[in-house]
Formats: sequence, C-alpha cells, structure tokens
Amino acid sequence: MKKSYKVVVAIAAASLLTSVAVAPANAATKQKVCVALDTAGINDKSFNQTSYEGAKAAKAAGYASTIEYLPAKSTADFTPNIQKFVDKKCTMIIGIGYLLGDAMVAAATKNPAIKFAIVDQPSGTLANLKGIEYQSDESAFLVGYFAAAMSKTGKVATYGGIPIPPVTIWMDGYAYGVKYYNQVNNKNVTLLGWDAKTQTGKMLGGFEAPTEALAASVGFEQQGADYIFGVSGGMQAVTAANSLKTKKSNVVWVDATVMGTGAQYASVTPISATKGLKEGVLAVIKEGYDGKFTNKAYLGTLKNKGVGYVITPAWAKKIPASLQTELKDLAADVGAGIITIK
Repeated sequence: MKKSYKVVVAIAAASLLTSVAVAPANAATKQKVCVALDTAGINDKSFNQTSYEGAKAAKAAGYASTIEYLPAKSTADFTPNIQKFVDKKCTMIIGIGYLLGDAMVAAATKNPAIKFAIVDQPSGTLANLKGIEYQSDESAFLVGYFAAAMSKTGKVATYGGIPIPPVTIWMDGYAYGVKYYNQVNNKNVTLLGWDAKTQTGKMLGGFEAPTEALAASVGFEQQGADYIFGVSGGMQAVTAANSLKTKKSNVVWVDATVMGTGAQYASVTPISATKGLKEGVLAVIKEGYDGKFTNKAYLGTLKNKGVGYVITPAWAKKIPASLQTELKDLAADVGAGIITIK
C-alpha cells in the first residue's frame, strides 16, 4: 500500500546532535552498570522492567561485569539514588525515564569521568550523557489505525499517566492513526481521551494510579469505547483486568509485548505497541564496553526496528488478513518516510 498521502503529527522532533566522545577508553572495558529506576517499581510490566532487561542481557553477553538497580518510591529518590551509584564507583549509570532528567544532568556535570545514559531524554551537550530516545508515535500510529479498523462501536480511547513528552508522543501517534484510518477509509471513528491539536485529554496523575486507571477504563466503556490504549506504565494491566471482567473492551498494550509482560491478558489484547527499551539499553552498554561511547543519542524507529507492533498469537486468526497486510504496508510506508509523522 504505497500511498503518498502524508499525515503530520505535531510533536517535538528527536534531537539531532553532533557526536562528542568521552575520554578515550580501551576496548572490552570492564563495566559496573547501575540503573536508576523511575517510580512504579522493577516489575511494572512496562518501561522499568523492560529497560532493565537490557542490562541483564548486557551482563549475559559479557558487556557488563556487574549490574544492579535502585527503585524510586517518589521523584525525591532520584538524586540520592544516583549519588549512591556514584559513591559505589559505577562506571555507567542509566536513568530510566524522562523525569530523571534534571538529576541525571546534575550528576553527569559533577562526574565527567562516569558514563551516563537516560531513557526518553535527548543527549544535550554533556560529553558523558547519552540520550536513549524512541520515535514512539510511529508505533502508536499503526496501533491507532488498527484499533479504529477493529472497533465495532466506532469509538476508541486512550489515557496517559502524566503529560510529559514520552507519554504524549504515544497518544499523538494513536490519535493520528485513528485520523488516518478515517481519512483513507471514509469512516468516522471517534477518539476519546486525547486531542492531539490542543494537547489535552485524560491523564491519571501518575504511573501508580490504579483507582484512576480503573475509573478511566470504566468511563471509556460507558461512553462506548471498545479499544483502550493506556499509556501509563503498569496501569494498562488495570485496564486489561477490567476488560477481562466486563468483556466490553479490548486493550492495546504499550512498551513491551503483552506476551512478555502480561500474558494473562492476551485474550483481551490483540496487539502491542512496542518500544525497544531492552535493545536500546543493551546497545548503549555495548558501546561503553567497546570503548565507543559518545553523547550521540540512540534513536529507535520503525526503520531500525527500535519501535514496532506485535500481533498477539491468539488473535492472529481473528484479525482479518487484509488488515494485517495493511498494517505491514503502513509500517513500510512510515519507515520509508512516505507517511510522515513529525
């Protein structure tokens, strides 16, 4: 499906930064890798859990001699957690999540000999701080199109944790996927929960808000939405549990595959919008091991398979073959820049 039609999504573009090398390092560097988590815990079925899988894979591959993590109960834990890692003489400190940005910049500024990397933040100008970013709107565009195509009620929905770029980029892409479906199929599927133009919509107020996630899910069902995309870490599990109970809606999983982080919800989750957090973290640790660490940001896209979508195996025969083909063609078009999301 090679269409020249373009949809433009109004979100901040990923930073295009000049590579600046850290002080020379020898190949096969021994690394003590320390991971500072965002709130929501190590088993959040989302960004913390999946990112740390990258550290575990790096250790298994021999790129890290040791790995460890510290959880954060609140944002007040970010700075002291990072300082603990500095005191432990970690050689690479990785922050998981946009909200750690200020604490990571401050620590990297004070400790130029330590390599720092942060998920969902740009690199900036510090030579020892590398951003790990994702063009998540590309993946979200595809699952938004999918949800609109699969909806029987003509209404789909989304909610976020808090209004920060790593959250709203997913919601924007989802909104424009629904919009694109309507435009090319002459349909009128309604999106509840987000307005990409005004950047307003349903936010839970945090990534650990099960009461709010349940209320949002039930509310969307009451308004007729039969596909819900929860962009709030592990709160998608609350939505999926509700879907299992009510049988009124299905869920679009985010960050990882549902089979990897929530297999018990596979029957109500036909598709997952994936973000290669494991792969990004692994790639950065390997750079350090190889002595090639720079501040040039890692950017995951559809083209390099840093983001994508995965059909849940149990749904493969339930989803029309024609729609599955459409998604593959759309993904190719987005990856090739024929459909532009920026």
